[in-house]
Amino acid sequence: MIGASKQVAPEQLSEALAAGLGDLGENRVQEALAKFELLGRVGIQWHLIGPLQRNKIGRALAVFDRLHGVDDLELARAIATRAEAAGRRIAVLIEVNVSGEAGKHGVAPAELESVLEQAAGWPALALDGLMTLARPVERAEDARRDFVRLRELRDRSEERLGIALPQLSMGMSGDFEVAIEEGATMVRIGTALFGGRRIDGAANSG
Repeated sequence: MIGASKQVAPEQLSEALAAGLGDLGENRVQEALAKFELLGRVGIQWHLIGPLQRNKIGRALAVFDRLHGVDDLELARAIATRAEAAGRRIAVLIEVNVSGEAGKHGVAPAELESVLEQAAGWPALALDGLMTLARPVERAEDARRDFVRLRELRDRSEERLGIALPQLSMGMSGDFEVAIEEGATMVRIGTALFGGRRIDGAANSG
């Protein structure tokens, strides 16, 4: 389980870490940097679960252990280049837009195998799975088809390309039980752990 810690105060995160939480997922590099300076790395796995802008790759590599939202080939290439220059191998997940929603981040399912094949050839990337955001639904059960689709895409890609993709990052507070039923190895839990969050005067209920 990854604690989705966007807009959660560091003091609250310290309490969660003391209670046994070991993985934090941040949406924004700048916010993560501030928390990283206070909380450090010991006993924490840092995950970037939001989109990554190319001009923030260097700063992201200084903090995160895994990048979940690698949403196109050019971003993957840029990460590989910066990681290699830094002497770093970074774990990445390819984000897939399984729902086909316009404006949503992620590789189209039809392009996934091509992206995976090229990304797997860059030594600085530890390519270890797929990530998705399910479509907004009123009932958790209605998100199941998106989770099934990601698992099927993973299984097919492993078979056709001969690469291991053990991680499936899918599911959040409202639908994580269904995601786990469909093979999620990482669920991103925010509201169920931290409630409605408020940091620097900004409320967040995601």
